[in-house]
Amino acid sequence: MVPREQAQRDVEAAVDFYLAEDAEAAAFGFIDGLQKAYAHISRHPATGSPRYAHELNLPGLRHWHLPHYPHLVFYVERADHIDVWRILHGEQDIPSWMQESDG
Repeated sequence: MVPREQAQRDVEAAVDFYLAEDAEAAAFGFIDGLQKAYAHISRHPATGSPRYAHELNLPGLRHWHLPHYPHLVFYVERADHIDVWRILHGEQDIPSWMQESDG
């Protein structure tokens, strides 16, 4: 699992949001959920949805929903690793946010 710089910034922004809302348990839960999602994706990368790959014309792009959180992990399976592009809130304008990827 290799998160890009933008994916790391996305995680920091989500954690900062939960902490600003005095929701420390939610911040820790988000990190735990992200680790579980990474573990699942590592074991079963093809189970992520390719929906946005078609919409954005990004072959190989998949996303996986974090359990109990409205965030999506966007990634591409490579021969030797999982390339994590973004971690975005599912209600955001995903196509616009993906354009900001440091891909």
